Amino acid sequence: MTGRYDSVPVAGTTVPDGVGGLREVRHLRRRPLPELRDVRAAATHRVTAGDRLDLVSHRYLGDATAWWRIADANGALDPEALTGPDAEGELIVIPLPGV
Repeated sequence: MTGRYDSVPVAGTTVPDGVGGLREVRHLRRRPLPELRDVRAAATHRVTAGDRLDLVSHRYLGDATAWWRIADANGALDPEALTGPDAEGELIVIPLPGV
């Protein structure tokens, strides 16, 4: 599996350095989210009390650090919104691993 930002290009911006010169600040470009219509689901998960996205990710994807794949597959900018108290009973999409 790859990391969340592996395919994101690095960019540079020139900013004042505070002493009359300039310096380059390197940063990652914005990471685009996948189109939800392009997500291929491996399963769905009904959220229950006490669920955490890292645990759900470990259960279905075999990797607790891949929680961001589930967040992306559900269009969630706030991953805690997927498993928080207000989400109990909701279905979340589990994407195919590595997709």
